[in-house]
Amino acid sequence: MDIFNLSVRQIVEKIKNAEITSVELCKLYIERIKKFEKDIKAWAHFDEKILLEKAQESDEFRKSGNALGPLHGVPVALKDIVGTYDMPTECGTPIRKGKSASQNAEIVDLLKSSGALIMGKTATSELAFLSPPKTRNPHDYNRTPGGSSSGSAAVIASHMAPLSIGSQTGGSIIRPASYCGVVGYKPSYGLISRNGVLRTSSKLDHIGVFGKKVEDVALLAKILIKKDSYDEDSIHYSSEHLLTECLKDPIYEPKFIFYKTKSWNKVDKKSRESFEFFIKSFKKNIEIFDTPSYFERISKYHKLIHEVDLANNFSDYYKNYRKKLSKEMINAIQNGMKHSAKEYAEAIDFMKRSYDSYKEVFEDYYAVLTPSSTGVADKGLKSTGSADFNRVWSFLGTPSISLPLLQGENNLPLGIQMVGAKYDDHRFLSTARWLETKSEEYNE
Repeated sequence: MDIFNLSVRQIVEKIKNAEITSVELCKLYIERIKKFEKDIKAWAHFDEKILLEKAQESDEFRKSGNALGPLHGVPVALKDIVGTYDMPTECGTPIRKGKSASQNAEIVDLLKSSGALIMGKTATSELAFLSPPKTRNPHDYNRTPGGSSSGSAAVIASHMAPLSIGSQTGGSIIRPASYCGVVGYKPSYGLISRNGVLRTSSKLDHIGVFGKKVEDVALLAKILIKKDSYDEDSIHYSSEHLLTECLKDPIYEPKFIFYKTKSWNKVDKKSRESFEFFIKSFKKNIEIFDTPSYFERISKYHKLIHEVDLANNFSDYYKNYRKKLSKEMINAIQNGMKHSAKEYAEAIDFMKRSYDSYKEVFEDYYAVLTPSSTGVADKGLKSTGSADFNRVWSFLGTPSISLPLLQGENNLPLGIQMVGAKYDDHRFLSTARWLETKSEEYNE
């Protein structure tokens, strides 16, 4: 049995039917970790002994005849900004070295209720911002895996975990997914609680998920989507049928808009050729449009909101631990201190007005398509790459997903980003799976 080629849904069924135990499953991932972690450096915290103890308890629970949750016995990796009381939550900074959270994040409790095993913590950029961790791209150790959810994407690409959780404020899920050749899904703003997760910007932070296939991320998201009164921006949204709808074909054949955007000239030649081939392959489904003119202002407003919120959220670190912060973080905090309340209010107002102007697009089109990144993973480990193709959608709060459908130079992975209407995540995931399936048919 090649467990790494199975969907998570199939793995769950095999555990349920006692075709594989959770201990056996975890040992397969542990073997991969022992083989690849020394080179990839995707884990911030991993304890083999504790994971196997949890897996043994999970197997005994199943044998006792108890009702099983939708992820019973399946290990899930957490980005190291997700609070846990029983393992470190260091957030990629020496300031929090060895520190744990006082309690679990809401999403950790939801995972445990589903029967999932918390596998460990994956490496993140410093405080989920720009300064990269030591993680390397599984496809080329001399390239970045992207960030800030660096480890969360890398553990999926290297089969060191079946599922993982990340976060996105600019492009921290979509870009790593593209660079590492996995599926990365950022649901609509407010669907997944950030309670107990490191806060960088309450207006921009999203929790998202990584997996091998669209149905994998739909299964995980279904478990995590729940209204939480401790996250004032979370909303009531029924996710009961999220996976069921994902597995259905769209009622009508989808129509898409493809945006090359102003950043198209930053895309390398080989990647542009791959995108052009993709557009040609789906020519009856895709129309190429220019992005709305006001999109150019979004980058400025996104930066302003992000910097002000970083200054507010990390003022204590800046005051007491400045020598332990990166230059990028210090500059962002200092910029945030200079922005006025009036400027911040204007940026928030523009956020609301811009989506109200834009949402009409989804009356005629199922989704928008763009590159997930400016090309394949950048060489070197000093940067996690550009968020030019992602920032707009974090600002607007729309659902986004990166699908590993293309290849760029040296046959490295290259993602297509699909963007949908806010809170239309059921149809959005169904459309994403349709695109995934059709692309596989075209490539056969």
